[in-house]
Amino acid sequence: MLGLPKETELNKQLPKSAIYAKFQMNRTAKEKMDRDISRIYIVNEVSASKVNLSVGTEIKSFFVLSVILKHKKFDEKNIIALSKLIPQNMVMVLEYEEEAKLAVYHAKLMQTEWLPKESLSLELKGLDLDSVWENIIIQIGNFTVEQGNSLDEQISKNEQREKLQKKIDKLERLARVEKQPKKKFELVSRIRDMEKELNKI
Repeated sequence: MLGLPKETELNKQLPKSAIYAKFQMNRTAKEKMDRDISRIYIVNEVSASKVNLSVGTEIKSFFVLSVILKHKKFDEKNIIALSKLIPQNMVMVLEYEEEAKLAVYHAKLMQTEWLPKESLSLELKGLDLDSVWENIIIQIGNFTVEQGNSLDEQISKNEQREKLQKKIDKLERLARVEKQPKKKFELVSRIRDMEKELNKI
C-alpha cells in the first residue's frame, strides 16, 4: 500500500471492540466512532529493520492504518480520538468506496484531498526515521518549513495565518456590503492592520 516496500506490509485487523475495551470507552464515544468507522486494519509497519534507514532519536517505527469509513463526511473528532487512543506514530488511510485520503495527527489533524485509492503514495524521505516522519507530516499537511523554524513552530505559524486570514476574509465580505462610508472606512482600516500582522507572522 502507498508504494511502501513489500517488507513493511502487514494485514492485521484491529477490532474496534479491542480498542473500546482497552481504553474503557464509554457508550457515547463508542457510538460516535461506530457511526463513522466500519473496520480498521494495520497494513504497514515501517521500522529500521524493514527499510534501509537508521533509527531516529524519537521515532523507532511508525504504522500505516487503513480506516474503512461508512461515509465520506466523517467527524474529524473520531479520527483525532483514534490517533490519541493508539500510542503509536500512525499514518491513516481513510477509505470510502474507491477513494481515499491520508491523515496524520501532529498537534492537529492534517489530511490530503480525496483521491482514487491507487493514486495515493507516501515517500520515505530522509536519512533516519525522525526525518522521514517529519517529511511525512509535511507531505500530508502540504506545507513547507521555513528556514529557522522547527516543525512545531511552522505548524503553529500556519495556524495563526489561517485564523487571521479567515478574519480578514470575513471583514472584506462585510466591507463590500457596508453602505455607511464611516463604517466602511473602519472595516478597511482593520483589514489593513490585520494584513500587516499577517505579513509579520
